[in-house]
Amino acid sequence: MIQAEWFKNWFNSPYYHLLYNNRDENEANFFIDNLCAFLNLNPQAKLWDLACGKGRHAIALNKKGFTVVGTDLANDSIKEATLYANPSLDFFIHDMRTPFYNNYFDGVFNLFTSIGYFKNINDNFLTFKYVAQALKPNSYFVIDFFNANKVCATLKPNYIEKRDEIHFSITKQIINNTINKRIEFTAHAKKYFFEETVSLLIKTDFENFAKACNLKLVNTFGNYNLDVFNNQTSDRLILIFKK
Repeated sequence: MIQAEWFKNWFNSPYYHLLYNNRDENEANFFIDNLCAFLNLNPQAKLWDLACGKGRHAIALNKKGFTVVGTDLANDSIKEATLYANPSLDFFIHDMRTPFYNNYFDGVFNLFTSIGYFKNINDNFLTFKYVAQALKPNSYFVIDFFNANKVCATLKPNYIEKRDEIHFSITKQIINNTINKRIEFTAHAKKYFFEETVSLLIKTDFENFAKACNLKLVNTFGNYNLDVFNNQTSDRLILIFKK
């Protein structure tokens, strides 16, 4: 049975970081460059990287001169991110379903499909609720999620990912509007398996969460170039809400 809090163990596993070690830092910087240019943020803006992982987007934002806070549920990720902390960049362990600051941030960034992991869909609403609470008036909440329609159309049910000497056997299936991903491998003569689940949230789902928190959708993009979103062909669903 897939457990509701699967991410608490998997995100802290060294094998999670090994499997996803091919994430592109240049792509992250490119995306941040485009977002900041579009949003035209005040140079003194205070920003929150929500579900920051090891901090690649938070670090990129901070290099632009912004004061940045990064938070994540994974202790090990925050421990590594903290190596890059400085007087204008800090990191904390935090669950996005709980309050964090009040009327403080000029922008909140939730990037690279870092929401929708919860068994209870209301937990996504709680995230919006506490983001709205943390934002100043006229500030922004940016979500970068996958395009669920394209993901469903191009789903690979079985494949192998090789990292170092480990072969990760990955199986995906869609159950109850959720992608269920099973990851099996052997390391140091021991067999492991982990599971990931993410809801197939679409634009209207996010709009409904936002509306309930008095956040307004002002822009929608379909990739890191910030091109127009196409429901069938875009790789990403990038939503910009304003308080």
